[in-house]
Amino acid sequence: MLYGIVAAATALLLSALLTGVLRVLALRLGIVYRRRRRAVPLSGGTAVALATALVAVAGDALGVAPLGAGIGRVVVAAGCVAALGLAADAWRLRRWVTPAGTAVAAALVVPYEETGVPGGVLAAACVVVATVAFRGLDHADGLAGTVGAVGAVAVAVCAAAEVMDGLAALLGALAAALAGFLLHNWFPAQAALGAGGALFTGFLLSSSAVFVRAGQGIGSGAAVLFALTALACADAALVVLGRRLDRRPVARGRPDHLAHRLRRLGLAPRAAVVLLGAGAAGAAVVAVCVHTGRLPAGAAMWVAGAAAVLVLGLVRLPVTPVFRPRQRSVSASSQVSERLRVRSG
Repeated sequence: MLYGIVAAATALLLSALLTGVLRVLALRLGIVYRRRRRAVPLSGGTAVALATALVAVAGDALGVAPLGAGIGRVVVAAGCVAALGLAADAWRLRRWVTPAGTAVAAALVVPYEETGVPGGVLAAACVVVATVAFRGLDHADGLAGTVGAVGAVAVAVCAAAEVMDGLAALLGALAAALAGFLLHNWFPAQAALGAGGALFTGFLLSSSAVFVRAGQGIGSGAAVLFALTALACADAALVVLGRRLDRRPVARGRPDHLAHRLRRLGLAPRAAVVLLGAGAAGAAVVAVCVHTGRLPAGAAMWVAGAAAVLVLGLVRLPVTPVFRPRQRSVSASSQVSERLRVRSG
C-alpha cells in the first residue's frame, strides 16, 4: 500500500516535470500538432511512457512490486508501440504502419497458454481495435488523459482483485503519470499526448485487461474489455459512420469527433471533457462490477446501448464551421471591398 502511494506520487511528479522539459525540445524539433489554431507540442506521450516505465521497472528491480510473468513483455511492447507512434508524429508514415505494428506487438504479448489460440487471436484483435480507437481521443484538450486515467484505475482495481499486485502497481503508475500530464493538457493545452502517448496508453490498458481476464471466459472477457474502452470505441464508430454517411474519406481528419460535436451543441471545451470523462467512469464501474461478479456479463449491453444512443444522436449533427449572421455580413462586405480595391488598382 505504501509503495503504491509512493510510486503514484513519483510517476505524477516525474510525468509533469518531463512534459514541461520535453515541450521545449518538441517545439524546437517541430514535433507539434498543427491541426489547431496554434502549434501544440506532442511531448506528453513520451513523458507519460517514460514515467510509467521507469516507476514500473524500479519496483520490479527492487522486488517491492514484481511485474510477474509476461507483464514485463507487455511493458516492452508498449514502449515499442510508443516509439512507433512518436515516429508517426515526427514523420509522415503511411496510415497502415501504426496499426500493423500494434498488431505485431499484440500478437507477441497475448498469453496463449491461458487463452488458447482462438481466444488469443481474438484478444489480440481487440487490443489492436482498442489501441487504434484510443488514439482518436487526443482530439480534445484533456480528453485522452482523463479517459486513460479512469481506465487505468479500473484495470488496476481488477488486477488487485486477482492479486496481481505488480500489474496493479503498473496501472496505478500509468494513471498517476496521466494525471501529471493533465497539468499541461487541460484546456488550453500546453502539450498533447500525440500518437506515441495515445498508442502507449491504449495498448497498455487493453493488453493489461487481457492479462487480467485470461482464462475466465471469452464472453465475459470481451464484455469487460468493451466496457473499459467504450468511449474510445464510440468515438471511432461516430467518426467512421459520420464520414461514410457524408461520403468523405474515412482517413481524412475532420472536426467530427465526440468532443467536437458536443461543442457544436454549445458546451464549453472543459464541460465537454468532464461530461465524456463521467461517461467513461460509469462504463469503467460496470467493467469492474462485471469482473468481480457483482454484475452479469450482460450488463455491458447497457454500456453498448448508451454508446449507440450517443453515436446515433450525434452522427447527423453538422460539423463544418458556420458564420453567425453578423459575421457573414461582415465577411461579405469585406469581400466586396476587396474586389473594388483590386479593380480600382
